[in-house]
Amino acid sequence: MKFRIGIDVGGTFTDFLLMDDGGNSEIYKVLSTYPDPSVGVFNGLKEMAGGKTLSLEDFLQEVTMIVHGTTVTTNAVLTENWSKTGLLTTAGFRDALQMRRGIREELYNNRYEPPQTIVPRNLRIPVSERTDYAGKQVEKLADEDIHKAIELFKKENVQAVAISFLHSYANGENENRAAEIIAAEMPDAYISVSSRLLPQVRFYERTSTTVYNASVGPILRDYLNSLMKRLAQSRFAGILLIMQSNGGVTSPENAMKIPASTLLSGPAAGPIAGTAYVALSDYDDKCITVDMGGTSFDACMVKNLSPMIITDGTLERRALALPMMDIHTIGAGGGSVAWIDDSGLLMMGPESAGSSPGPVCYGLGGKKPTCTDADLILGYLSPRFFAGGRMTLDYDKAHQAIEEQIAKPLKMSVTEAAAGMYHVINVNMAAGIKEISVKKGEDPREYPLVCAGGAGPIHAALIALELEIPKILIPKESSIFCAAGMLLSDLKHTFVRTYNTLLDTEHADAGKFKALFLEMGNEAEIILGSESIPGNRQKFTYFLDMRYLGQYHEVSVEIAKNEIETCNFKGIQEKFHDAHNRHYGYDLRDEATPVECVNLRLTALGITRKPSFRELPFLGKDARDFIKGKRRVYLPAQGKFKEVDVYDGDKMGNGHEVAGPAIIEQIHTTIFVPPEYALSCDTFGSFVLTNSGLL
Repeated sequence: MKFRIGIDVGGTFTDFLLMDDGGNSEIYKVLSTYPDPSVGVFNGLKEMAGGKTLSLEDFLQEVTMIVHGTTVTTNAVLTENWSKTGLLTTAGFRDALQMRRGIREELYNNRYEPPQTIVPRNLRIPVSERTDYAGKQVEKLADEDIHKAIELFKKENVQAVAISFLHSYANGENENRAAEIIAAEMPDAYISVSSRLLPQVRFYERTSTTVYNASVGPILRDYLNSLMKRLAQSRFAGILLIMQSNGGVTSPENAMKIPASTLLSGPAAGPIAGTAYVALSDYDDKCITVDMGGTSFDACMVKNLSPMIITDGTLERRALALPMMDIHTIGAGGGSVAWIDDSGLLMMGPESAGSSPGPVCYGLGGKKPTCTDADLILGYLSPRFFAGGRMTLDYDKAHQAIEEQIAKPLKMSVTEAAAGMYHVINVNMAAGIKEISVKKGEDPREYPLVCAGGAGPIHAALIALELEIPKILIPKESSIFCAAGMLLSDLKHTFVRTYNTLLDTEHADAGKFKALFLEMGNEAEIILGSESIPGNRQKFTYFLDMRYLGQYHEVSVEIAKNEIETCNFKGIQEKFHDAHNRHYGYDLRDEATPVECVNLRLTALGITRKPSFRELPFLGKDARDFIKGKRRVYLPAQGKFKEVDVYDGDKMGNGHEVAGPAIIEQIHTTIFVPPEYALSCDTFGSFVLTNSGLL
C-alpha cells in the first residue's frame, strides 16, 4: 500500500493526514516542538509507522509524497529572530525601508510607532549606481562601494544580504553585478536580489519584500536541508513538496530560492481544502474558511471556487508584495490567554499558552487561564476524552485559575467568567471574518462557513450566530484541515513584469507586450520542468494590473492567451471596466478615461494527482445508537447548564441527523451543536450544521 502525507506544523500541534491509494485517510496529531519543529514532524511519522506496525524506515519507503507546511519563517518574523541582514541600495534611498510610504496607520494616534526595521541603519549601505525608469543605465555600479560594504558585513557577522536598487525592475544589470561580487567574497551568505525576486514598480514594497526574503533565507535553508537529510537517512525516496503562501506547493530547492513565499505556508492550505469540500457539496461556488487552532484563527474568502489572492499584503505591518492568500489572522486559539485590561474589561489573546506549557488544564505547568480551560469548565470538552483519551484534562486546576485570575477580580462566578471568556473570543473571531467580508463589500450571510482546526468546531455555531450565517460545514478531517489542503494543492509559481503604458494601440508596444509574457512563460516552463511536470500538466493563467490614468491602486484582471497574441487592448479594457465596477461600484468607460497598464503577471500551475474522496453508503437518519453518554453543557442563549446527549462522531456517517443541543465527540475535535442548529452528515462524512431560522 502506498501513502501520501500532509504535514502542518502549527504553534501548538503538528497535524498529519495520511491517505492511501484507496482514498482512506487517518488523522494524527502531536505537540509541536520548539526550537526544532522537525522533532515533532518525526514524532508524528514514527507514530504513523507504529500504527502500520512498521519501522520508520520501512514505512517511509511506502510513502510516495510528503507535502509540508512550515511555520519556520513565520515564527522567525513573529518573534523577530530573523537572520542578521544587510541591505545594499541606491545612494540617496538608504532610509526608504524605514520611511515606508509615510502614511500614518492610525490617523489620530500621534504616538503610534512604526515597526522595527529588519535591517538597522548601520547595515543599510548606500551604493553609487543609477538606472532610470526606462531601464537605461545612467550610472555604472561603483564596485568599490560593494567591497566596502562587504568589509562591514563580515565585521558585523551578517548572514544574509538584500540588494534593491532604484528601477532595477527595468534593468537588473547593476544588481546582478553586486550579487556576483558578494557571492565571491561571502560564499556562505544568503543573497536576495530584488530584480530576480520581484521585478515590479514601487520601490519600498520591492525593498521590503527583498529584505524579508533575505532575513528568513538562512533559516529556511538550514531547516529544509536538515529535514531532507533526516528523511534520506530514514530511507524516504518519495517527493517532498513545500506549501507556499499563494496556495500552491513547490520543491524544497525552489522554496529555498524564495523563502518569503512560505511566510503564510501553513494557513494557505486551509482555503484550498475548503474549496475542495465546497465543490463536493451542494453549495454554491463560494465559502468562508476559518481555522481555529491552538494559537491563531485564520479566515479567508473563497469565490468562484478560488481563494482570494493579494499582491499588496503586509506581515507584522511591513510590506510583503509576493502573491499570497488574502488571509486575516488574529491571536485567537484554544491556547489564547484570558486577561483583564486596565479599564477592567475581559480580554482574550493574542498571547497564547502554546504547546508548552499549554493551557492550565493540560497540567504541564501552565498558570494562565485560556480558551481551552473555559471550554472545559463549560462542558464542551471531556476531561477524560481529550485527544481520544490519550490526555486527561485537569478540571480543578482550570477552575482554580479562572476563579483566581478572572472571576474574583470581576466579582462574578467561575461559570460566568468562563462564559464571558467563551463569548469574547467568539466575538473576536466574528470580527476577524468581517475584515475579509463586510469591509470588502461582501455579506457573510451569503457564504457557508467551512470550519476547521482542533478548537474550531466548539466555537463555529456561536461565531455563525454572531454573523447570522445559516450553514456550517465541518469536514471529517477538520482538525487537520490545512494538512488535508496540502494534499489537494498544485505546484504553483507566479511571475511579474512591470510595463507601464497606456493600454491602447497608440501607446503600447505590441511586440514588447507579447515578449514579456513569452519571457515569463519560458521561465515557468523551466521551473515546472525542473519539478518533473510534463507540458500536458502545465497550466498558465495571465493577468494585467490596470488602473485609470491618475489612480494609485490597480485592479488585477485575468485575460485570455488569445487576447495577448492578438493584442486585443480594447477587449482587455472592457474587462477592466467590468472588474473596476465590481470592486469599487463604478467605472469610467463612458468618460473615455485612459486605462493604464502597470504590471503583467503569469501564474503557472503544475497539476498534481489529487487523492480521491470516498463516497460513503447511506446509514439512515437515526443516530441514537451512537450516543455514548450525557454531559452537563452550558447553553449561552439560556445562560445555564443542561444535560445533553454526547455522540461518538467517529462512528457517525452519511445520513445521520442530530438536533441541538448536543455534543459530537471525535478523537481530535469536538462539535458543539447549540439549540439553534441541527446537524446532519453528508455523503462524504462531513458534518453540516443548519439554522433553518436564518435560511
